[in-house]
Amino acid sequence: MSNQKSAIVIGAGVAGMAVAIRLAIQGFSVDVYEKNNCPGGKLTAFEKDGFQFDAGPSLFTQPQNLEELFSDAGETLNDYLNYESVPVSCKYFFENGKQINAFANAESFANEAEAVAGEPIQNVLNYLSASQKLYNRIGIIFLNHPINKGKTWLSKNVLRALPAVKFAYLFKSLSQYNSRKFKTHELRQIFNRFATYNGSNPFKAPAMLSLIPHLEMNQGVFYPKAGMVSITNALYSLAKKKGVQFHFNAPVQHIIHTEGIAKGIVINNENKIASLVVSNVDSYFTWQQLVGRLDKVKKIERQERSSSALVFYWGINKRMNELGLHNIFFSKHYKEEFEAIFNHKKISSDPTIYINITSKYDTAHAPAGKENWFVMVNVPAGCDDWELKQQQIKQSIIEKLNRLLQTDIEPLIESETILNPTLIELQTGSYLGALYGASSNTKMAAFKRQPNSGDLRNLYFCGGTVHPGGGIPLCLKSAAITANLIAQDQKKYQHH
Repeated sequence: MSNQKSAIVIGAGVAGMAVAIRLAIQGFSVDVYEKNNCPGGKLTAFEKDGFQFDAGPSLFTQPQNLEELFSDAGETLNDYLNYESVPVSCKYFFENGKQINAFANAESFANEAEAVAGEPIQNVLNYLSASQKLYNRIGIIFLNHPINKGKTWLSKNVLRALPAVKFAYLFKSLSQYNSRKFKTHELRQIFNRFATYNGSNPFKAPAMLSLIPHLEMNQGVFYPKAGMVSITNALYSLAKKKGVQFHFNAPVQHIIHTEGIAKGIVINNENKIASLVVSNVDSYFTWQQLVGRLDKVKKIERQERSSSALVFYWGINKRMNELGLHNIFFSKHYKEEFEAIFNHKKISSDPTIYINITSKYDTAHAPAGKENWFVMVNVPAGCDDWELKQQQIKQSIIEKLNRLLQTDIEPLIESETILNPTLIELQTGSYLGALYGASSNTKMAAFKRQPNSGDLRNLYFCGGTVHPGGGIPLCLKSAAITANLIAQDQKKYQHH
């Protein structure tokens, strides 16, 4: 076994665990080093006052990414994780009093949009059909292959896909595109919101992001039994079964590299040598703290950060039957909200509010007759002075919810925990607290993301700040891309 290939993965987030599993399948002995005391990165959970909360991502789409990973490892996902489809992907509340259930079925949603908002059924069906085509022709290539490799762009699939790239997808903003596709304010706002799935501004991000609704509205939304943290638990169990060794409370100090080749890491002032290193750390901190490459750091600093989040975890002393698993209370002035976040680095006085309530599906997540509310608003990355700001925003949130739900929320809050951008950076190593690394607010932003392999041989990248992007599905895809690159490179090096 002395000549067995060895791999070190830095960071036990979703992508870090997934790439560790894939490398173990390839025959590597894999060690994962994580600075926190548990796996999951942003995808963790906590309990307080009898309420259980998923700490981070709350939307589960494309379970096939997990199915594929477990299948590749010779396992069945159902032995580790059970999930069910959710009939209403989100419930939308508007300032004009309208409420729209976004059914996770195109026809049902189109009928609801017409009944509540007066949007012609065909507009919704045409949009979701175009979204599906865009995803299947272009999205699949972009999201499953390394974009810094020439052969990705010279493949037959790309040449076949090129006719599907319309002028509007590249040169119109998502908002401009949606304004032409829908006649009602409500539907435009619903479909503009999909830019926030990677922390971007729909009034600047390219219309290419119109492929995102396909994942939710055509493929469906799912709920993993016992909450989102069960995804972390499943990955961790599988990794250990495949022989991956985890080291917690183990912050890496440096990536060892000489003559343009990564050789291992320094931890506790001790060298650990390996055949290759994969960083699941924010690419900014990888280059700044672990490698020491200021040219790379400056390049990332020039890219606009994605939005961050302010999250209130509330234990609510009541059951709200008018709310579902996922709920959105829209800002009245959506464009101004994004201008505040991205142009002025301020928080809108009328923020859009997202509420996730897992006790709707897992009654054990809250005491009887109560609910666990994950209440989130988008805020700019890189702000500080949160103690004052978060109290002001809390009041804005309460006023809006009181108005739209015709209730008095504040007396119902019997437990509260707050997560702000400063804490997000501290706890998850996200530069400036940005949830998705760089934003997608320019047409070239996607191509400027950190690729999965760089100009240091044997150093690879995966996770939310690298290609193809943030969020659970894309982190799993990034792990697959990285593992494939490693397999190809290993073959290449053997032949040389």
